[in-house]
Amino acid sequence: MCIRYFGFALLVWFPGVLHAQNTTQSCTAPRLDGGFFSPRQETYSNGTTLTYTCHEGHKPPVKGWWVTSTCENGKWSHQPQCIDEKACFPPTIPNAKYTENSNGWYEEGDTIRTTCDEGYEHKDRRATARCTNGTWSSLPICENRINSCSEPPKVAHAVIIHQRYQEVFAADSEVQYECEDGYTMEGADTTNPIICVGGTWTGGPTCSSRPDAGHGGSPDVGTGGGHTTSTGHGTQPGREDSRPGTGHGGSPEVGTGGGHTTSTGRGTQPGGGGSSTTSGSRSVYASIDTCGKYPVVPNAVVVQVERMYLKYKCNSFYKQEGLDTVECYDDGTWSALPVCKEAFCVMKPGPYVYGLDLSAAVYLKEGEQKFPCMWQDYSVAVRCTNGRITYTDWSLSIYCNKGMTAACWIIPH
Repeated sequence: MCIRYFGFALLVWFPGVLHAQNTTQSCTAPRLDGGFFSPRQETYSNGTTLTYTCHEGHKPPVKGWWVTSTCENGKWSHQPQCIDEKACFPPTIPNAKYTENSNGWYEEGDTIRTTCDEGYEHKDRRATARCTNGTWSSLPICENRINSCSEPPKVAHAVIIHQRYQEVFAADSEVQYECEDGYTMEGADTTNPIICVGGTWTGGPTCSSRPDAGHGGSPDVGTGGGHTTSTGHGTQPGREDSRPGTGHGGSPEVGTGGGHTTSTGRGTQPGGGGSSTTSGSRSVYASIDTCGKYPVVPNAVVVQVERMYLKYKCNSFYKQEGLDTVECYDDGTWSALPVCKEAFCVMKPGPYVYGLDLSAAVYLKEGEQKFPCMWQDYSVAVRCTNGRITYTDWSLSIYCNKGMTAACWIIPH
C-alpha cells in the first residue's frame, strides 16, 4: 500500500518538475566583436546579468560606455554588441512618428523622415534628420498648428463622448458632450457638437439640473463660449478673440499679441505671464521619472528629454519667458515652467485701409512685414509691431505680377 501511494506521489511530482524546468532556460555566452564582458562563462542561468563595454571606435547599441544585459528565459534583454561609434540611437521627437530601424540603431548617413501627430505641424517645414558622426543633425520639431485647439472646455456635469482624450485637436475637429443623469443640456442642441474653429472651440453647452431631479439650488454653469478654465494639462481659451483667427462675421479687426494664458495641473503651472511659484523650499533634484507625466506648457513643445531635465521650445507665433529647461524635485513636483506669450498679429477677413480687402485671416509674427498686392503696380506694406498692425504705402511693381489680388502675399528677398 505504501509503495503504491509513493509511486502515485512521484507521478504527481515529476510533471511539475518537468514543467518548471521548461519555463526557464539558460543563455549561451554572447559573441562580442570589438568589446569584452564580465563574468565570462559558457552559459548563464536565467536572471543572470553580465556587464560589457566596447573598444575604441565602437560603442554599445544603448546609451552608456558600459551597459548591462540580463538573461531572460534563454534570451538576452538586449543582444550585447559593439557598433560603430559614429552610429546614432533612435531619437526622441515629441508629437511625431518615424519608421524605426529594426536593429535599434542607425548607421552614419542614415536619414529619418518624421510625420507630426494630428493638430501639429513641422516647425520651419523641417521634417527630416540625418545621422552625422553619432548625433542627429537638426531634429525636426512638431509644434501646435496656429489654428489647432487645446483640450475642449470642461462643462460641469457633462462628459465628452465618442472621443479619446488628447491635448491638441486639429482645426475642424468636432466633439460632443453628454450630461450626467438628472441634468439636461441647454445652450446647444444635444445632437450638435462643438467645433474647433481658428484655434477656439465654438460655444459649449450647459448642463442644468431638472426640476424633478432633486438636486436643489442653482444649476452649475459649464464653461462655454464665455470665460473658460483649464484643469489637468494644457490651456483652453475662453473668449472667442483669445486665439488667432477667431473672428466670425461683423467688421474685421486687428488682433493683438501679448495676451496671457493660465493653466492649473500637477506641479507648478505659471499663468498670466507672471512668475511661477513652487510650494515650499526645495533643493534636491531627481530623475524626471520621479515626477511622472511631463508637464504641459501651453503653446510649447518638448524638444529635448534628458535624465534630469526637459527642454521646451515655444511655437512659432509665441515668445518665451523664463527658463527653457524644467527639472524634477525629489518630492514629485516640477520646477517653474516657462511661459509662451503671444507674439503675433492677426488680420481678420474683410476690408481695410488703402482698399485692402482680405478673404481669409492672415497671421504675422511680431516684427514680420508683408506686402499685399492690390493692383498691378501698387501694394501696401503691413507690419506687426508690439501686437499692432501698421501700414505703409509702397509702390512695388517689381514684386507685383499682373493679375495679383489681395489674396497674394509677397515677401521681398
